Amino acid sequence: MRCQCLVCLLLAGLAYGQAAQPATPPAAGAKAEQSTSAAPEKAPEAKVGPDDAVITLKGFCADSTLQGDACKTVITRAQFDKLADALQPGMPPTVRRQLANRYAQILKMATEAEKRGLDKGPVFEEKMRFARLQILSQELGRVLQEDSVKVSDADIEDYYKKNQTSYEQFTLERIFVPRAKQIPPAVKTKADTEAGAKNAATTNAEQPPTEEQKKAAEEAMKKVATDLRARAVKGEDPEKLEKEAYAAAGLPGTAPTTKMERLRRTALPANHQAVIDLKPGEVSELISDNSGYYIYKMVSKDTLSLDAAKPEITKAISSQRNRDSVQSFQGNIDLNEAYFGPTRSPAMPHRGPVPPPDVRPDHD
Repeated sequence: MRCQCLVCLLLAGLAYGQAAQPATPPAAGAKAEQSTSAAPEKAPEAKVGPDDAVITLKGFCADSTLQGDACKTVITRAQFDKLADALQPGMPPTVRRQLANRYAQILKMATEAEKRGLDKGPVFEEKMRFARLQILSQELGRVLQEDSVKVSDADIEDYYKKNQTSYEQFTLERIFVPRAKQIPPAVKTKADTEAGAKNAATTNAEQPPTEEQKKAAEEAMKKVATDLRARAVKGEDPEKLEKEAYAAAGLPGTAPTTKMERLRRTALPANHQAVIDLKPGEVSELISDNSGYYIYKMVSKDTLSLDAAKPEITKAISSQRNRDSVQSFQGNIDLNEAYFGPTRSPAMPHRGPVPPPDVRPDHD
């Protein structure tokens, strides 16, 4: 029983010891090789046999009659490796050192606790019972994870055939036309300038655009989008048309590239996915949303081969199997609300402005 308690405490201590530490930036003027020291940690090359001592607790022993150097507890490499591998296979040396120090402290404290009879009573037994359940559930989770990665070639081929459209790749060119033209500040008239001394806060330059101005700005950009699509159909360069769209909208800076290479179907927003049915060289109709207008031109399309898709499919099957196995132990639970209180509704999602979609390939 005491060993189970030690395992729980060590797991908690080990997790704390492995918490990521903030990176320290290299000092100014430091050599480049000094800032690239993230080499994999390796175990020391010193030869230590399985029966050699790796931890010695001086002044601590089971026989209370022993004194001085005679009283000590020795933990061999074999004993410590067994513990470390049970907690974390392949534990790096620095974490092993932390574990050794923590284990030595816990071993001494647990022995003293037993002397005081703290391992007796219903509270201790209940904690041990729950700790056992936790460890068992963790062990099952590990086994389920190991089982989920056992994916056969037949499983992969069957998955590929059923989901072949998911491995289609498309190269597109996309022209984005902002929904509204930027409205410049109103120019002050002579009357505005004279009145400014009396009430500078109400000049035309400080007033927001009117609804009429906003409507006119949107209509202007819709006309631009329609014209640019017609020119794209005739074969004009999408990069050139994109630059014209940004210039017409009054947007500063460089227009984004129109190239969209090796996209998957799911990389596009749902209301844009109709462009996938285009043939190479064809141009889509105008697609509109809250951010603006989109014009797509299909450049090329192909399908990832089974061999190329194999790693991705293996990962997908493994992840799904693991999720399914874990979910089989969840749900079907009734809680007494008179005891636990009513279930709280989840917080409402934040509703902010809708940004233009950032369409990127969903794979390397």
